[in-house]
Amino acid sequence: MAWIKMSVVMALYLAFLVWIESWWGLLVVPFLYDVYITKKIPWTWWKDLENPVSRNIMSWIDAIVFALVAVYFVNIYFFQNYTIPSSSLEKSLLVGDYLFVSKMSYGPRVPQTPLSMPLTQHTMPVIGGKSYLDWPSWEYKRVKGGKVKLNDIVVFNYPSGDTVTLNPAYQAADYYTMCYGYGEQIYAQLTSTLPSMSALTPLQQRALYEQYYSLGRSYLANNPQEFGEIGARPVDRRENYVKRCVGLPGQTLQIKDHIIYLDGVANPEPENVQYNYRVKLKSDLPQALVRELGISNEDLVMLYQTGYIPLTHAAKERLMACTDYVESIQYDRDRTTSGIYPLNGYTGWTRDNYGPVWIPAKGESVKLTLQNLPVYERAIRVYEGNSLSVNADGTICINGEVTDTYTFKMDYYWMQGDNRHNSADSRYWGFVPEDHIVGKPIIVWLSIDKDRPWFDGHIRWNRLFRLVDNIK
Repeated sequence: MAWIKMSVVMALYLAFLVWIESWWGLLVVPFLYDVYITKKIPWTWWKDLENPVSRNIMSWIDAIVFALVAVYFVNIYFFQNYTIPSSSLEKSLLVGDYLFVSKMSYGPRVPQTPLSMPLTQHTMPVIGGKSYLDWPSWEYKRVKGGKVKLNDIVVFNYPSGDTVTLNPAYQAADYYTMCYGYGEQIYAQLTSTLPSMSALTPLQQRALYEQYYSLGRSYLANNPQEFGEIGARPVDRRENYVKRCVGLPGQTLQIKDHIIYLDGVANPEPENVQYNYRVKLKSDLPQALVRELGISNEDLVMLYQTGYIPLTHAAKERLMACTDYVESIQYDRDRTTSGIYPLNGYTGWTRDNYGPVWIPAKGESVKLTLQNLPVYERAIRVYEGNSLSVNADGTICINGEVTDTYTFKMDYYWMQGDNRHNSADSRYWGFVPEDHIVGKPIIVWLSIDKDRPWFDGHIRWNRLFRLVDNIK
C-alpha cells in the first residue's frame, strides 16, 4: 500500500514539475520517497511526546504549516483572492467586490522571490517589514497558458511600483510622479521661472526633465522623516492592480475625444464606462435616487464639494430627467497635461486626447527618435534591463552602442479603468510588460457595500457569483 501511495503522489508531483518546467523540484523527490518508504527522517516526531498538551499543540502547528504550504502553492500556480480597493473600474467592478483570480488563464509565473510568507504581498502584517527574502531570486518564466485578449479585465503588478517610499502615508503615491512633481517645484523656486517645454528642442527638454527628476529624487531621499526610506520591490512583490486591457502588443493606440482607437478603429466602450460631469444642482439629491443610481458616498461628497461626479451614460440620462433637482449636466473637458505618461517627455497629450502610441510587441522593432524615446525608454531600460543614454549630439546609446532602433524582448499591454476620469492607469504610467501579468478574474464571489448597513444592502446579493466575463 505504501508503494501505491508513493507512486500516485510521485506521478502527480512529476507531472506538476513537467507542467511548470522547473527541475529544481526534483530535489524534493528523495524526501517524498522517505515519507512513504524508508521513513528514516522522523517527520512526525511530536507524536511520541509523553505530554498530551505538547502533542496537541504540535498537531495544530503541523496542520497550520501544511495549510500554509498548500495555500502558498495554490496562490502561486492556480488561484488567488483579490479585493477591489478603488473605484477605477466602476461601474463594471465595484469597490468591495471580492474576485476569484485564475493564474492559469494566462499561464502562472514561476515566482521571482520564492521564499515568502503565504497570503502576503510585500509587507508582514502587524509587525511590518518585508514578507519575502530577496535571495534566491529567479528569472522571469511563465508556464504556457492563454493570451490576454482585448477588453479582458486583468490583474497585474503595478509597473511603477519598482521603487516606493516606505512611509505608509505615501506608499500609494507613484514614486516617479513625486520625483518629477517635487523636482519641478524646487527648480521653479531656484530659478524663479519655468521655461516653456514647447519652446525647447527635444534635447533641451530631456536635460530639463533630468534636472527635475534629480532634484525630486534627492528631496525624497533627504526627507525620510516625511516619506520614509526609499525601497525597491521585485516584479512579483509589487502592488496588484486590476484594469481592462484596451490595447494589445503591436497595436497603435490613440485616444480622441475620450474614445480609444486601435489601428484607426474605435474600440467599443464598456457598457458601464464612466466619465466625470459637471452637475449644477437645484437641491440635494434624494437618497432614493442616490441608491437607484448606485452613487457612492465618496462620489456624492465629490459632487457637493466640487460640482463634479463620475456617471455612466445611463446614469447621466436619468439625472438629466430629474429637473426638480438638476439644472444642467456638462461633460468635463479637462485639458490638463501634467502627470501624463511619459513623465520625462513633452507631448501635449491629455487623458482624453492621447497618442498615437505604438504598443511594443515581442520580436518587433521601433525606430527611436528623441521625440518618442521617453515613451519607450522605461521599457528598454527598466523592464528589459538595458543601459540607455543620450549623447551631447542627440544620438542614442543602448548598451554602449549608438543606435536608432530597438527590438523588444517582451509583449506589452495598455490598461485603463472603466471609470475613465478617476483611474490611475497606462495614461499615467505607461505599458504593462508581460512579466507583470498576474491572472484573470473569473468570478465575483462576494460583494460588500461599505456605505450601507448590514441589514440594508451591505451585501450586494445580486453580484454574488457573477462571471467577470459577463460584466461588459
